[in-house]
Amino acid sequence: MAMSFRAKVLVPVVLVMILLTAILMWLDSRRAVEQLHADAAQQLETAEAVFNSWQQSRTDELLSRYQVVANDPGFRGAAGQTNFKTFRDFLERLIDRKFVNVDVIVVTTAQGQQFPAVTHDPHIDAAAFEKSCADSITRALNGQPTVDVVRNGGYLLDVVSIPIHIRDDPANDDIVGAVSFGVQNTIAEEFNQLTHSRLILISNGRIVSTSGLDPDTRPEVVARFDQLSTGRGITSHGLNEIMLDNEHFLCVSGKLATGNRDHNLGYLILSSYEKQLEVRQETQHMILFASSFAILFGASVVWLLVRKATQPLNELRRSAEAVGRGDFTRRVEVKYDDECGELARVFNQMTENLKNSREQLEMTVETLKTTQAQLIQSEKLSGIGEFISGVAHELNNPLTSVLGFSELLRQSDKDPKHKKYLDLIHKSALRCQKIVQALLSFARRRAPERKPVCLNGLVESALEILQYQLRTSNIEVITKFDPELPLAMVDPHQIQQVIVNIINNARQAMESHQPKGLLNVSTESQGDSVRVILQDNGPGIPEENLSKIFDPFFTTKDVGQGTGLGLSLCYGIIKEHGGRIVPRSKPGEGATFVIELPITHEAADVTDEKRPPPPDATNLREGAGIKVLVIDDEEPILQMVREALTPRGYEVDIVPDGESGLKKLSRKKYDLALCDWKMPGLNGQEVYERLRDLNPSLSDRMIFITGDVINEHARRFLEQQKKICLSKPFALADFHAAIKKVLGLKRAEAGNL
Repeated sequence: MAMSFRAKVLVPVVLVMILLTAILMWLDSRRAVEQLHADAAQQLETAEAVFNSWQQSRTDELLSRYQVVANDPGFRGAAGQTNFKTFRDFLERLIDRKFVNVDVIVVTTAQGQQFPAVTHDPHIDAAAFEKSCADSITRALNGQPTVDVVRNGGYLLDVVSIPIHIRDDPANDDIVGAVSFGVQNTIAEEFNQLTHSRLILISNGRIVSTSGLDPDTRPEVVARFDQLSTGRGITSHGLNEIMLDNEHFLCVSGKLATGNRDHNLGYLILSSYEKQLEVRQETQHMILFASSFAILFGASVVWLLVRKATQPLNELRRSAEAVGRGDFTRRVEVKYDDECGELARVFNQMTENLKNSREQLEMTVETLKTTQAQLIQSEKLSGIGEFISGVAHELNNPLTSVLGFSELLRQSDKDPKHKKYLDLIHKSALRCQKIVQALLSFARRRAPERKPVCLNGLVESALEILQYQLRTSNIEVITKFDPELPLAMVDPHQIQQVIVNIINNARQAMESHQPKGLLNVSTESQGDSVRVILQDNGPGIPEENLSKIFDPFFTTKDVGQGTGLGLSLCYGIIKEHGGRIVPRSKPGEGATFVIELPITHEAADVTDEKRPPPPDATNLREGAGIKVLVIDDEEPILQMVREALTPRGYEVDIVPDGESGLKKLSRKKYDLALCDWKMPGLNGQEVYERLRDLNPSLSDRMIFITGDVINEHARRFLEQQKKICLSKPFALADFHAAIKKVLGLKRAEAGNL
């Protein structure tokens, strides 16, 4: 069973105090009983010694007293009378004399004649007395005075038998008889008065002398006497306990010396210790009362002390519960400079540490959430990039055919009307090419790379990407670019992401606010920074949200419409570039985002810029005698390449896959090979590696064509092998320039030979 701390302390203390009280009372009781027994034993021993001494003194006193009576001349003269009546009258007068103090007299002659007993006490049985005196009389006739004790009815009588002499000199006188005086024994009453003990005389199983004894208790006293006479019922202290009339006694027993074999006389001396018991009980009650008070007082003091000691613990518990519920502001007041105070200080320090740890943990969790969201977004973008890459590959193949055939038709068809249509087709195809390239540039995963860039081109690319969405959302875009805008050292891909994100947010805000929107996009330089200003006429941003829009996961869009990470990522990208992004807004007047980036004085890398191809004049004999093998899985591209090269005198063979191309190459000698990089079956790299083993010289004159995104592995391969790779869709001028470059290398090698 669960117990509180107070109970765990208080219960053992109370139990120990009760146990100590019980032990003390037991020890006191045992000591008191031992002392009572010792006192009673001493008292009984004294009483028994007094009794024995008194009995001996009484014997001597009785012999002395009645020896005088027997030696009295008048008594001897009466004893010498032969007239029985005269002697009896003398005895009766003798009994009446108070100084003699005798209750019954029996005279016996030397010849054995016994005169009838003389007594005035009706309770004395004279015949029984005569019989009980027989042994004493015999000893007296033999010249030996004796004192004996006999029982007569309910009395105990002292019998004094004295020989009767005629002359004064007993030595020279013959004994003429014996006289036995019977005196009521009052030793019990006298003994009780003198020693404050109780003497009980018992003869033949009957109490013959006592004082103040309840008749109902007489059988119990006799039974105890019988036990003591046989050695049973004696306690370990050598004392015997008995209870009479609801009073406690200690007793000893003994036998009275008597010459009468018919009388078994004994005594019990009882010493009461009832008053001592009462005093002891009163003392125990006082001890019990004092102990109870001490236990109650001690328990109260312990309870108060424990309560005072547990108050800090209770406060600590309440504070711990509050901390467990997340309230890390709770502190325990340090009231005492002791262990509890030290515990409170440690708890407060622990709470402070927990608070700091929780704050750090929350920051870590938020960072992890942001990182997770960024990873999810990155994976989404990765998936989108892969999807766009696949779509771009599928689009680039037909775009290559459209651009190629439109150029061929423009060169061959001189009809102005047809020329106008062909220009529109060619222009639309170029637009599609530009959109696809912008999508690939936006979605392509690449390592961060900073270089000097003009922000005008990045803004134009972003608008190209979102042109369709802006147009279908009825948003008019007004641009104002600074033609002399300085360069900025940025990662083009990341800055383009920032611009696309902000424009897209503006589009969504204007689309939900009004039927038509207006987006002003401008660039300018200011001091050491270049600025991109994006201003819309949407609903604007509430003032209370203006400071939160860059917080991770903050969004005002509906659930599922946004993650709240777009502007946070934009803010991080601009900060990493050493710039800043500043929002401005008034409710109902739209929002303006100003992107500022530091100017760089490094020159732009013109090698990356795509220069327009030089004009290509058709030479009908430039390919005379040159055999070309074209390997591509797209039939329109094969036909377009054939139509582009055949009029220039090239002998062109086309195959739809790498296996067929290798078979052609093994049976026929070619001067040039054009191969698609990505095809079913063998890809371009595998065809090249087999061709290098089959015809090393031709492998050096191999041009790759691809409509897919070149990955890092393919890029390293092309750079190591120094191979030309045309990206679909390509202009025919670039196509012919690449062929001339490879064939020119061949002619240069032939000339050297």
